[in-house]
Amino acid sequence: MTQTVDRIAEASTPQARVEDWLARFEAALTARDVEAAAALFAVDSYWRDLVSFTWNLKTVEGRDGVAGLLGGCLETTDPSGFRTSEPATEANGVTEAWIEFETAAGRAKGHLRLKDEGAWTLLTSLRELKGFEESQRERRPKGVEHGVVRGRRSWAEKRAEEQETLGYDQQPYVVVIGGGQGGIALGARLRQLGVPSLVVERNDRPGDSWRKRYKNLCLHDPVWYDHLPYLPFPENWPVFAPKDKIADWLEMYTRLMEVPYWTRSAVTSAAWDDGAKQWHVTVDRDGEQVVLTPRHVVFATGMSGKPNVPSFPGMDEFEGDQHHSSQHPGPDAYAGKKAVVVGSNNSAHDICAALWEHGADVTMVQRSSTHIVKSDSLMDLGLGDLYSERALAAGVTTEKADLIFASIPYRIMPEFQIPVYQAIHERDADFYARLEAAGFKHDWGDDGSGLFMKYLRRGSGYYIDVGASELVANGSIKLAHGQVDHLTAGSVVLSDGTELEADVVVYATGYGSMNGWVADLVGQETADRVGKCWGLGSETTKDPGPWEGEQRNMWKPTQQEGLWFHGGNLHQSRHYSLYLALQLKARFEGLETPVYGLQDVHHLS
Repeated sequence: MTQTVDRIAEASTPQARVEDWLARFEAALTARDVEAAAALFAVDSYWRDLVSFTWNLKTVEGRDGVAGLLGGCLETTDPSGFRTSEPATEANGVTEAWIEFETAAGRAKGHLRLKDEGAWTLLTSLRELKGFEESQRERRPKGVEHGVVRGRRSWAEKRAEEQETLGYDQQPYVVVIGGGQGGIALGARLRQLGVPSLVVERNDRPGDSWRKRYKNLCLHDPVWYDHLPYLPFPENWPVFAPKDKIADWLEMYTRLMEVPYWTRSAVTSAAWDDGAKQWHVTVDRDGEQVVLTPRHVVFATGMSGKPNVPSFPGMDEFEGDQHHSSQHPGPDAYAGKKAVVVGSNNSAHDICAALWEHGADVTMVQRSSTHIVKSDSLMDLGLGDLYSERALAAGVTTEKADLIFASIPYRIMPEFQIPVYQAIHERDADFYARLEAAGFKHDWGDDGSGLFMKYLRRGSGYYIDVGASELVANGSIKLAHGQVDHLTAGSVVLSDGTELEADVVVYATGYGSMNGWVADLVGQETADRVGKCWGLGSETTKDPGPWEGEQRNMWKPTQQEGLWFHGGNLHQSRHYSLYLALQLKARFEGLETPVYGLQDVHHLS
């Protein structure tokens, strides 16, 4: 190993160091010398593979982890042709390079970080399957059949026939339950890959999952972060899109991308037939019962799909309005009313601000500390180098930004995030001082890593401030602290005896794990078999260990054959829909897909 370290350190340029490492890595792989390949990694190192080697989303750590992965995958993967796709760079003792290579099944891209000791991080990601490439650019469909053809059918006639027969005469290979942003993005990917699929949505129109939310809702993530696959937002699209504008875009996108999509269709049950290796999915399609028999079912019901509706004593006695934030109609009816909002994260802040704007007397009940970050600071310091006009001007496209973000293994991501939030803290020190003076309980995450890690670990506990925090700081939105003990006919009573008069109570109490939908539609046994969705096992608040290395159950094989989960924000729906679609396409085409490192189940919900 001493010779390996010396030779990496002695190479004259960043490009030479990378080329030397890649050549020796490929030579070891070709010779099936797992130990030699593993020795090219640093003692503290991380390899994140997105499908290309493992047919899984899997991160391994250290030389033993690398050796284990290669021992399980190398023979079937048969990787070759490792090369850089642009010149390597160096900063702060780390050499970085974008790479490309091929496997027996497909073509892949990746990212490498080298230190003197060897590879520190390696990302490998499958981008396309050989022989099953998407029909785009030089492979795009012709769109017309020239010449004279008796009985020719138009594009519209073919589409109408497909819509009439799919789910009846022709069964989909994949059924996607949930037609929000995640289901639509995945449906578009599967359509382009030629996988017969059907997205099933209970609402009346694509986009209704946004359209029906409280009227003042806007995206808190900027436009550069939120593009859908294939069809980015136009260059005049607002930085923060209103929810109805997003809804209309999703509806238009579904049509233009020809996503097979049923509306007014609620899945009432699903059962796996192990003998036939297929599902029986019962759908109430606008009053008609239809049974679909796909090989795979994807739950794309969303991270914010299954409301956590609390059960407090006295709820049945309360005489005013009460509802979960997902059912909040907007502020108009509550002018002059006393409103109590239980919760202090994104939805709670948005709803409190809108109620205050419409003349309500608003109290926010903060049950636990919340991380706040000002939108402008997050855009500049947190996202600006990857998702912004500044990033685009520097050559960082959306695809490149996605891969840069993906190239940082979750184990060490806090190291990259902590300095960002330290800078935000310094920049907005006065803002935080005023919030805390008002009595707001603020935190930076268990380890100071801020919003992104809170999102990845638990999917809650934060607010991106677009104005509501100023109302909290100046007392316009009143604060109360503690747990709700019970309700009376006209108030919310906290555990310390504090009584808050209320005409309306909004429960901004978040959402449950996506496997709750599996319990409802398939059964508790299957829900327990696959276990909890989301979280990393970081042993931080609401993210119990052991360490997983990847998001639990998301976008990858689960312990239930033929059952998958797809969700997250628009960025994740865009990026990870590719890997999920490629896994499904490979199975559709009958390719061998030996899964390395199938996730164990440690938590049921």
